[in-house]
Amino acid sequence: MQIYADPITVNCRKVLAGLDFLGAPFERVHVDYFKAEQKEPAYTALNPNASVPAMKDGDFVLWESNAILQYAADKLGRDSAYPRELRARADINRWLLWESSSWFPSCYVFLVENCVKPLLGAEPDPAVLEAQLAQFHKLAGILDTRLARQTWIAGDHPTIADIVLAAPMHLHAEQRLPLADHPHLRRWMIENVEALPSWQKTWVGPGFTLSQPGA
Repeated sequence: MQIYADPITVNCRKVLAGLDFLGAPFERVHVDYFKAEQKEPAYTALNPNASVPAMKDGDFVLWESNAILQYAADKLGRDSAYPRELRARADINRWLLWESSSWFPSCYVFLVENCVKPLLGAEPDPAVLEAQLAQFHKLAGILDTRLARQTWIAGDHPTIADIVLAAPMHLHAEQRLPLADHPHLRRWMIENVEALPSWQKTWVGPGFTLSQPGA
């Protein structure tokens, strides 16, 4: 598998961490997001959305980060990470769809305002952040309730659902996500997800840096 990606972005980190979590062999082809290489014709021939990541496996091309992880898990038979049992899979699929439709858009507001804008020399817009608070707390509350009764999103061990849901909040401190009222969500992210070897290998830090201090 070839993965066309820039490891600093939410959905690229999701796929890179997810593939490592699955033990999937792949080759990364760098697409520089801040240089807008994802908009160049050579890349849009693969992904007409002009967004990263995209996957090429032989003559099969796939975009959408969650679909890439589903494909890789099935290809490699990683049933623990993406169970085939009907209800267990439906539960995970539910979270993957919810992430792309609801969770990612909400977290992304904080990422743009508190991470991207300062990097580009602009100031966060307090009105934009304030307007998103109610939605964020509603969604974070849903996750917090789920994680109040179990260690991981889908039970007692990590699955691709954990990687997918963690990705939009991967810079949670710099994003200034208001997690204080959601202790179970905060515990899951800091104590569980961030301890995963695959998450540590795909570290992204303040300013979208890729080298850990002291590394």
